[in-house]
Amino acid sequence: MTSDLAHSAARGAFFTLAAQVAKLVLQLLSVVILARLLTPHDYGLLAIVLVVVGVGEIFRDFGLTTASIQAPVLTTGQRDNLFWINAGIGVVLTGVMFGLAWPIEAVVNEPEIVGMVQWLSLLFLLNGLATQHRANLARELKFKALAVIDITSAAVALAVAVVAALAGAEYWALVMQQLAGGMVVLVGCVVAGRWLPGWYSRAASVRDLIGFGWNIVATNLLVYAGSQIDTILVGLKFGTTPLGLYNRAYQLVMTPLSQVRSPTKNVALPVLSRVQEDPPRFNNYVTSAQLLLGYGLGIPLILVTALADPIVRIMLGPQWLDAIPIVALFAVAGLLTTLAFVGYWVYLSRGLGKQLFRYTIVTTIIKITCIVVGSNFGVLGVAIGFAVAPAISWPLSLFWLSRITPMPTARLYGGAGRILAVCAWTCAAAWAASTAVAGVGTWAMLVVGLIAGSAAAASALIIPIYRRDTRNLTAFARLMLKRRPRS
Repeated sequence: MTSDLAHSAARGAFFTLAAQVAKLVLQLLSVVILARLLTPHDYGLLAIVLVVVGVGEIFRDFGLTTASIQAPVLTTGQRDNLFWINAGIGVVLTGVMFGLAWPIEAVVNEPEIVGMVQWLSLLFLLNGLATQHRANLARELKFKALAVIDITSAAVALAVAVVAALAGAEYWALVMQQLAGGMVVLVGCVVAGRWLPGWYSRAASVRDLIGFGWNIVATNLLVYAGSQIDTILVGLKFGTTPLGLYNRAYQLVMTPLSQVRSPTKNVALPVLSRVQEDPPRFNNYVTSAQLLLGYGLGIPLILVTALADPIVRIMLGPQWLDAIPIVALFAVAGLLTTLAFVGYWVYLSRGLGKQLFRYTIVTTIIKITCIVVGSNFGVLGVAIGFAVAPAISWPLSLFWLSRITPMPTARLYGGAGRILAVCAWTCAAAWAASTAVAGVGTWAMLVVGLIAGSAAAASALIIPIYRRDTRNLTAFARLMLKRRPRS
């Protein structure tokens, strides 16, 4: 890899992560403010609708975002054709979801859900029009523009929701939040991209891109089925109020994690694709990426596990105390899934779409089984199953991948072991310190726990291998902050 490519990767990571951190702050503000203005029932209704929206979004994208970004060469005609395909699918799905409003209401027996489904069907149209504009910005490495769009959309959406909730709009405030965010993204991507698509042309073939996208669609459907089985099960088995508790815990942990972690694919995919024929450098980037994600996200996640009690009390309020153990378990699950996340990048960068689909079948079965078994023990049992599944799947993911493509398996297992060890020590120290000052107050529990946990994590630096990891990550951080010299 040339120094220019390394610098592009680092700067892309900087803008991407900075945007996601800003979105995380806005997401947390949304949780803190709206949880006090709205009820668990309101959030339970939205959770049901978003299950349907999520399935439709997989088909609406059709894997063409990844196909567009990953393609070595993408002509103007192909880009135009992909736009019209995504837009057309968006129009169709808008009509389909509008018509599904009444069958969904019959299943869940919640009359308010009809209007929610019909209005949120417009998300398919907005996102369908924005898809290739957004993919084009990523392909051109315009990560700063994407960062501004993401932050602006989240801020505007939150402002709209808060104003609506204060005005007494109830669950409609959540609907307005979703639509406002989608509209800002569409306008922002069109303005930043400065590209208007031409008419569809049969002369520009997109057959190979659609073929690649289909494998991504099949994989994403399986992943989505596994990710939504818990929401469906809790809603059908325990009702909207427990679902609202479960959903708020999920939104507090897993949604911000996804917002920070998932967009890094847009940086990793083009970089790993370019160096896949250079095994030593490819392996170095994969192992470094695991350490960056593992330490950078794992330690904050395990602090959430240790300090779930004061975090829930401060951020959600006393009516959400039943969500405390669920939040803790989600944070553990987030840590474990993060350790395996780089494997997903390897599948995509090496064009292993079919193999990724087959592996996803296995992991989805594991996840569904764990959650279904856990549901026999209530909502908390579902959360336990959610955390147990990645504990089984992530070691399997490295073994599976090493069987089909060269992988630095030993280095990845070793790095994961170091990450888990320091996280366990951090969690124990933070929890013990927080519990010791429980009588002083909630804020004291949080502050003392954070200080103790951070000190425990820092104490790992007395071990040489942790100092080496830190030096490598510090060097990458300096590259992220270094501006490209002007020619």
